[in-house]
This record gives sequence, structure tokens and C-alpha cells, in this order.
Amino acid sequence: MSLREPCMEDLPVAVMVDILSRLPVKTIIRCKCVCKQWQNIVVFDSYFADLQLSRSPACLMIYYKPGPLKWVEVEEGLYHHNLQHHPVMSLDINIAPMTLLVGSVRGLVCLWQVNKNVDNTYICNPITREYMILPRPQYYREGCTNIVYCFGVSSLTREYKVIRIFQRGIIMSPDSTPTYSLSEAEVYTLGTGQWRSLGHVPYWLNGHYGPFLNGHAHWIIRYQVLPEKICAFDFDKETFELFPSPPSEVIDARQNYFQKLGVLKGCLCLCATYNSKLTVWVMKEYGIKKSWHKELVIEKGISRDLDMLILGHPRMMECFKDGTILMASSGNNLLLYSPGSKTVTDTKTFDGCFKGLAYRPGFHRLHNFKNEIVKVF
Repeated sequence: MSLREPCMEDLPVAVMVDILSRLPVKTIIRCKCVCKQWQNIVVFDSYFADLQLSRSPACLMIYYKPGPLKWVEVEEGLYHHNLQHHPVMSLDINIAPMTLLVGSVRGLVCLWQVNKNVDNTYICNPITREYMILPRPQYYREGCTNIVYCFGVSSLTREYKVIRIFQRGIIMSPDSTPTYSLSEAEVYTLGTGQWRSLGHVPYWLNGHYGPFLNGHAHWIIRYQVLPEKICAFDFDKETFELFPSPPSEVIDARQNYFQKLGVLKGCLCLCATYNSKLTVWVMKEYGIKKSWHKELVIEKGISRDLDMLILGHPRMMECFKDGTILMASSGNNLLLYSPGSKTVTDTKTFDGCFKGLAYRPGFHRLHNFKNEIVKVF
């Protein structure tokens, strides 16, 4: 009687799931073709999808104009950091030139496609190569001053939601207090097939999208004299509220002043740039005002590279184990800042106009959402 060599198929399913979840994403994709059992695990097993996502590496999702979406892997070495993007992982859904990446959560990406005749919201998973187009919102963009987005997931119900605020018309009163002809919010819960109105929003929000963290969306408030300058939207309660902001600083009215919110090392951060200084605030304990900490301060005049960094009004993208920070500047550059040597390096990854956000690849399928029309790239 001959004895057969043990193989992977002899392992318990739980062990196979654990092993597959530890592999690189591109290897997992290839493993789907090995056998039916592995395909079922990768494609249909929700526990595998959750486990893999918990181990998923930090990546970037880039929309390179004109062109497709690109999944960019971050290779973190002892003395170097490389950004690798592979053409085979590029996705193209014939999106319009004016497309914004407005959020990514649990492996899913939300995009807003907008031009003169188009106003579409996409949800896609670049790994499973699925996408959906949400129904047309109640408040259309025609005649609009600003539209603000965030894509996130409820902490309690685990429902995925898109929040969209339609803002039109600012009227300044004699005492410089702004009033709004329209500032309305609506929310779309994936799987319901329809937008729901949330009514009037009491704040004028800056930018086109806000970072998602701890079950909340976050935006800078403009034009209003308030005790706090950040607004948070609770994805569970579906309410807007003021959120603790960093201590106020005296700003010379003659200087340009820019603020951008982001997420750095798992914490909410605010990047403020002036003509002569860049300051990065990090909230060490979420929701605690006293926990705002100056993570980084760069004064103009130290070096030409740092002066250009300040002028580029950067947005924080990722922080590596050695403290190196990956930033995206308004000049369409991906930059690496080393706090130890106080130097800036241009990664020269892209040549042209692009938008990017932090992203973690995952295998959660859009086909799991009922009442949605899901297509495949």
C-alpha cells in the first residue's frame, strides 16, 4: 500500500484560509485559478475577506489624468521606500477627465465623475474588478457652488454609506455673517437603491471630500465664526456636529493660509500652510481637544526643497515606520519627507496631473449588496 504525500488540500479549511490571507494580494488573485476550493474561499468566504483586510498592506489608489485608476504598492525597506504600480492592475471604466477620488474604506473606493453634463457616483473594488453607479442624487449639481463627499462605514451596523452635501449660494450680511440659499445633505446606504435626504446642514464645508475615521467624516468649516473649525458627520446617528480643532494661531492677514484634513498613523491630522511655515497637527486621542499635538513644523528659509514643500500646500498620505511621511503636493508630486535629515525627495512616480488617496486592497465583493446593479471591468 503506497502512502500519498500530504498536500494543502488535506489541511483544515480554517488553516487554508489563514495561509491564503497572509499572501500578497497579487498572489491571492492567482490562487483563485489553482482549484475550486481556493476559488470559493477567495471569492465567497466573508471571513477570509475580513481576515485578509486586517493584514492588508498600506497602498495608494491613484487616478492619473488622463487615464485609468492605478493601484500603487508601497515597498518599505530599511533605507528606502519604493512605489510600484503595475499596468496589469490598472482599471479603466471610461471615466470622464473630471473625476475625483472621494474616499476609500475596507477595500472599496468611491469616485465622483463630474463635467458639464455628467454627475455620477461610482463605488468600485479594484481587486475584485467590480463597480456600480449609484442612482442620480436628489440634489443635482447644476448651478451649485460646491459639493462635498465622504465615503465610510457605520461602526454599529457595518453599513457602507456615501454622504453628499449640496452647497449653493453665499450671501454676506452687513456684519460679514454668511447666509446660505441652500446647503442640504443626502446619504446613500449601499444595498438600498436610493438616496435619503438629511435636511439642512448648518455649516459651509470646505473642499470636495473629507477623511473618514472612527465612524465619522471630517471637514474644515469656512466663513463662520465658531468655537471649533471642524465639522464631523456621525455615520451611525447621521448627524452633523462641531468637532474639537487644534489651538488657534495668529495668522497674518497678508499671508496665504491653507488647511487640509487627513489621516496620519491612524490619527486625524490637519496640515496648515502659510507663506512662511508648514505645521502638521495630529490628534493623538480621537475626539480629545487637548490631545492635538504639533507633529511637524517646517519654517521657510531652511532649504529650497522645504520652501517648495510649503508652497505646494501638501496633503498627508502615509507615515512609514521610520517616521518618513509620504505627501501629495498641489503641484502633482508624490513627495517623501524625512524628519531626521529634514530633506524632501520627489518619488517621480507620475508625470502629470493625478489625484490619490490611502488605500488597503481587499476582497469584499460588491455583489453582496442587494438592490444594486454591479458590473465587472
